[in-house]
Amino acid sequence: MSPSSTGAPAAPVNGNAVAIKNFAFSPATLKIKAGTKVTWTNQDTDAHTVTSAGSGGPLHSAALATHASYSYTFTKPGTYAYLCTIHPFMTATVEVTR
Repeated sequence: MSPSSTGAPAAPVNGNAVAIKNFAFSPATLKIKAGTKVTWTNQDTDAHTVTSAGSGGPLHSAALATHASYSYTFTKPGTYAYLCTIHPFMTATVEVTR
């Protein structure tokens, strides 16, 4: 039996890739270590952005067309909330540890 069949909420995922598909960021929570470069790739036909929630955040992508990608290297530990400015209901988080 796979862990995903338990019906539990999705646990944070480790890795360095985020898919943008079906008007959602997948995974919704990504856990990485400082110094990791994360790449978001748009798999939808609609354009999306990767933009820090609130002012002053580091994420500011242009509108990403289908199959376009955006990368950012996280250097400081912390929790980084972000959204798509075109579709503000699309939200996710990157958790950066030392």
